[in-house]
Amino acid sequence: MSPMDEWHPSTVADWSDARRRARLRETRPGNRWKALGRTRQALLRVAVLLMIGLVVFAQYWEYDVAPERARLARTEPALLPVAEPFAPADRDTAVVDLVGLGGLNASDTAASLPALREMGAVWAIRYDNRGIDTEVIADLVIRAAVMSGVRNIVLAGHSMGGVIALEVARHIHIGSDRRLLAVLLDCTPLDLDAVRPESRGLGEDMVRWMGWLPGARESRGLRIAVETYARRKQFLDYTGVPGIRFDRFRAAVDQVLRDKIFNADAASNGLIESQFLAIVAGGATDDLRPLSRSARGKPRPALVFLRPHDASRDRVVDVARTQEVLIDKVGGVDGNLLVVKPRGTGHADPRQHPGEYNKIISQQVLPFVERYRAQISRVADAAAPARPRWSTPARAPGG
Repeated sequence: MSPMDEWHPSTVADWSDARRRARLRETRPGNRWKALGRTRQALLRVAVLLMIGLVVFAQYWEYDVAPERARLARTEPALLPVAEPFAPADRDTAVVDLVGLGGLNASDTAASLPALREMGAVWAIRYDNRGIDTEVIADLVIRAAVMSGVRNIVLAGHSMGGVIALEVARHIHIGSDRRLLAVLLDCTPLDLDAVRPESRGLGEDMVRWMGWLPGARESRGLRIAVETYARRKQFLDYTGVPGIRFDRFRAAVDQVLRDKIFNADAASNGLIESQFLAIVAGGATDDLRPLSRSARGKPRPALVFLRPHDASRDRVVDVARTQEVLIDKVGGVDGNLLVVKPRGTGHADPRQHPGEYNKIISQQVLPFVERYRAQISRVADAAAPARPRWSTPARAPGG
């Protein structure tokens, strides 16, 4: 008889789920533990989960956080030249542009506003990706002005960049010998209440994540999630059965990767946090006080507020509230404020509507600022020491 004849093959009738479960229990780790068996098994599971978590965290730190931290360690603020003035006589004036929340380099924005060249040379600030120090930025501007022979400085800040511009303006106005000619605020929120609720909530969530998630200031993965969530209206479909339009979702992710992750001029998470906290601090209204009076023998600067004619077109900042605060602080009969309301613009978008911006700068902002330039010139001439009159020396006898 063949040995195969003694082998009884398994059939469906031989299946027993009870035997399977018993065998699993017999081979399970900790099966023979008698004392505190369940507790020891629970601790074993926790240890395995912790091990997996540590491995995932190590990969997150090595491939996401560490490379970005090394890159950011090499960044620092810079002042970049953009364009020369149209008229050589305006070389004594420089216009310095600062971008808003999420921006790093103001060069492209400044280049889209050639009308600024009617005031003087155009410079742009590139922020330090590790954070913002307005005193350092002010020192950069002052040193560049001294080296270039620039006496008059105009600061232009878009959105949150206006908050930074006001603080830089205070340093220049009361702490240097350069003349602060004007400060241009483009849809700037002077405090957190001027930020519309949805944008305010996103900023608060981001700052909260920065506080408790290790490496959040450098994490590109977190940046992708936050930026994609901020664009959720592009791909969420609320008509009929709610759901995700995956073609639009992929387009939104591609936009985030292109504009925020692989773009060398995109602001880091840490910089965005610093920018948002500058708004939260609410110091912009305090910076307005020293700018409403003369300092070091220099007259007060002109203040210009640019906002959409229709306030509802700005979906980020309540520009009507900012205008009320500005009028209360620096407006009035004896004020130094000009409010300009272009039509068709949105929230601080000169690159999207360069025609409207350049038109109002040439037709409304420039004449207003020129009056202050003339006033500064008169004050400077009056303060200059009188030139001595030299008399012809008497001739010596016999000369």
